[in-house]
This record gives sequence, structure tokens and C-alpha cells, in this order.
Amino acid sequence: MKFLLAGFVLLSLTACQSYSDLQGTWQLVSSAKIENGRTTTDDWSGKKMIKILNATHFSFLNHDTNGGKDSTTASFVAGGGTYTHEGDRYTERVEYCSYRPYEGKSFDFTVEIKQDTLIQTGKEEVKEMGINHVIVEKYVRVKN
Repeated sequence: MKFLLAGFVLLSLTACQSYSDLQGTWQLVSSAKIENGRTTTDDWSGKKMIKILNATHFSFLNHDTNGGKDSTTASFVAGGGTYTHEGDRYTERVEYCSYRPYEGKSFDFTVEIKQDTLIQTGKEEVKEMGINHVIVEKYVRVKN
């Protein structure tokens, strides 16, 4: 009976996708922008990006992988803030960003987790930078 009860509890905990499923470190593997009905795929060769989510906050770090030494060959972008997640709705509120016009903005996304893959889709609009498009980002969970 104990084994049956323990199995039921374990099954019920793993059967539902929960808020905590987002928590962890995710590495970007692909991204695309959709603007004016046209889709462009971003080139991530020579760059690497991770997103880290805990219970209340997110952060992202993006840098070149070619060992750039100065402003013409090195790149580094970082940001973070708080987020909310309910069902497939995910909203980021950017509090810190190396691109300052992003600060104070909120971005709404739809998220889907398929095994160890996170797909995030939503509108990104930053009028001060002339940005108005839909982004589709695919991440894989970083294994420890």
C-alpha cells in the first residue's frame, strides 16, 4: 500500500506542468523575428546566450564566443528583472539592461515546454529603438 501511495504522489507531481518547470538555466539555440509578415532567422554563430529563471526573477547573458578584446570584436548584452507565469502566459518586466531603452518595459509571451526545450513567442516593442516585431526563441535546458 505504501508503494502504491508513493507512486500516486510521484505521478501526480510529474503529470502537471508547473510554475517551477521554467526555473533553471536555458541556452538559446535559435531565434527568429517576424516583422511585416516576413520572418528572419538570427545568426548565432560566434555568440552564446543563456536565460536564468528562479522563482521570481529572470536574467539573460549574451556574449561573443570568439574572444573579442575590444568594442569592435567583443559583444556583451545582459539584462534581467521580474516575471510572472501562469499557464502558457509569461510576462517579463525588465528592470536592468545594457540596452537602457528596454528598462521599465514589460513583454508578454506564450511559452511552451516540450521535454527539455522551452519555446517563447511574443511581441517585442521598444519605440525608442524602432523595434516592433514578434520574436520566437527556442532554448534547451542546461544540464548540470
